[in-house]
Amino acid sequence: MLLNRPAIAPVGASRTNTQVFRELAERMGFTDPCFRDSDEDLCRQAFGAQVDFDLLLRQGYASLRIPDAPYAEGGFPSASGRCEFFSERLARQGLDGLPDHVPNYEPAGGSTRYPLAMISPPARNFLNSTFVNVESLRDIEGEPLLELHADDAAARGIHDAQVVRVFNDRGEYFCKARVSSRARPGVVNGLGIWWRKLGLAGTNVNELTSQRLTDLGRAPTFYDCLVEVRPA
Repeated sequence: MLLNRPAIAPVGASRTNTQVFRELAERMGFTDPCFRDSDEDLCRQAFGAQVDFDLLLRQGYASLRIPDAPYAEGGFPSASGRCEFFSERLARQGLDGLPDHVPNYEPAGGSTRYPLAMISPPARNFLNSTFVNVESLRDIEGEPLLELHADDAAARGIHDAQVVRVFNDRGEYFCKARVSSRARPGVVNGLGIWWRKLGLAGTNVNELTSQRLTDLGRAPTFYDCLVEVRPA
């Protein structure tokens, strides 16, 4: 376990993530005691008896006292204590107790209006929307782009560096097209996440993604997204 300590004192109005959460909670009227815990309190609660936190403070790292194979004798956190291939707990929730493939909400090729699947991975020099404020990184990245395969571009009369409109029933997004072999036929790559104010029309790829959540983990479905692309 490693402890990440500040290299410098906070500059200007910068805040830790936990301080942002505390201030948001206060503004939103949440009074739960956990929002008054310090960062050290949170760390000590999270590590419990597994880590000597005072040692972590002194030397910056500490070894976790766990066996090499923690489940060698069973003891899985399941109702049976075993590694389950069929989950009774999921079955009781009305879900499939066995691992199975669940199709996309918006299956590629399943829409004549929006035939292209769009994914929106972070641009290489950003971390989602983080670091977009750094001018040198924006200069390296260039500008908001949509990568698409040459076959898909030709079918729509789109050429490289042309401004395109990417759209579906949720919204629209204007950016430059990059005809690239990095994009598979039928898939476009909306490299993100540029801040809205830096977009050509004050928008970004999040105009197109859905608010739906996955059926089990309640995770976002950003990559389950169909669009169409046309010259602007």
